[in-house]
Amino acid sequence: MIHLKTYNKRELRELVSSGDFRKHDFLPVTEHRALSHIQNPKADEDQILLILAFDDDELAGYIGCLPDYFKSSSQIFRYAWLSTLYISNKFRGKRIAQTLLNKVFEVYNGNIAVTEFTPEAEGLYKKTGVFRYLEPKRGKRYYFRTDLAHILPLKKPNTKTLRPALEITDSILNTAIEVKNCFISKPKFKFEVLNKIDSGSLEFLTQFHSYRNKNEINWGIENPWVLEGKKDEDYLFSSFSDKFKYFWVKIYDKKNSLSICSLLLVRDGHLKIPYLFSHSDLEPFVDFLSYFIVSHKIITLTSYQARLNEKIADSGKFPKIHERPLERRYIFHHQLLANLPENFTPDFQDGDGDCMMT
Repeated sequence: MIHLKTYNKRELRELVSSGDFRKHDFLPVTEHRALSHIQNPKADEDQILLILAFDDDELAGYIGCLPDYFKSSSQIFRYAWLSTLYISNKFRGKRIAQTLLNKVFEVYNGNIAVTEFTPEAEGLYKKTGVFRYLEPKRGKRYYFRTDLAHILPLKKPNTKTLRPALEITDSILNTAIEVKNCFISKPKFKFEVLNKIDSGSLEFLTQFHSYRNKNEINWGIENPWVLEGKKDEDYLFSSFSDKFKYFWVKIYDKKNSLSICSLLLVRDGHLKIPYLFSHSDLEPFVDFLSYFIVSHKIITLTSYQARLNEKIADSGKFPKIHERPLERRYIFHHQLLANLPENFTPDFQDGDGDCMMT
């Protein structure tokens, strides 16, 4: 018989400290991800962070939630992002996923949002009949180096035997690309690269609308869901990577005033820009990005920052070798939409939701 168990901050801390989360055939959460949820400054003590589904005493699946809120005038609208949903193959067909979703809708009163979902998960969400699509974010993925030895075997498994030859091909092509990019040098203007947001950025950030402030962004930096190391095969979501690092970038204008701030995330050579703050021209940031991409041997950049993408399109110096359009879709439970002010349009940055964490 299927039964559910919910965990708030205190209960999740007890689950992790006891080690009981490790006694099943698969992990419902990693220790570092659980501790990150517990430290989430936007989560209340009583909000549910994790729900486990059991078939008698055997773990059958789980769903994870990331509490968040919108501020509109003097009102706060609390909701949660669905961050994980997994059902063991052994228990497929027992409507466990629907049972977990129904429980989430119950404990959050329908105030649920989702993004970065798989086609399989999207099909499940559609079946519930309670979600509505928002206007998607349209972005770009830029390519700077070839990675045939990794990409081709993933798309065509029968090419795995060709990996050594593909690695040689990548090496030759990327050497040629490095020669082409050798003219891209360190920018002449003043900039700083830090490991988190400093107090000197605080006044600058108050100029901008943002769903996360300095402390909330630093929470993500200091409590990552992904650590550097070997992948934990018992956990099906992001947990470890060879390289995973945040960079807080500050760029100054000719008057030595702070003009651009941005959070960068590099994971195994792939770059994202979770947050970008600037009212000024972004040309210096494009110049910095070019230098950063070349010096860190970045493979791809994924950006839904519309103003930045427009500036890149106008730049003749950006070191991309290819680009393709992307779309990030968001779905909200109809109850969340009903609770928000009329004509409310969330202006999400790339890192909002759980996107900053992976």
